[in-house]
Amino acid sequence: MSPLVQRQRGGSSRRPDSADQHWSMLLFESLSAGVLAVFVGLVAVLTAVGVYAVFVWPLTFWNGANLTAEEYRSWANTILWSVFAGGTLAGYWCFSGHAFKRKAKPRLAVRSTSGRR
Repeated sequence: MSPLVQRQRGGSSRRPDSADQHWSMLLFESLSAGVLAVFVGLVAVLTAVGVYAVFVWPLTFWNGANLTAEEYRSWANTILWSVFAGGTLAGYWCFSGHAFKRKAKPRLAVRSTSGRR
């Protein structure tokens, strides 16, 4: 017989899973989702300021002159970093595949009907 036929396959050699990602790519995608969350937040704030500038200010002439940005700097930093961290965690959850794995439903014990009278 041919030596190719006589050889046995090695049980330890498996193909790597093509769905697995390198950790650096997963980190990059997650951080990109965090940056995207900050960008979406910025667009929302700019939209709110635009609506205020078009509708509220011409009707009330209240321009917020007594408000200063220094009062809200610590809150703004906290909110900005929280949105970034939340977007990064949501990106990790989605890009790692945890969002799409279905949990197995627990099976209930089925009673046998053969014991009925």
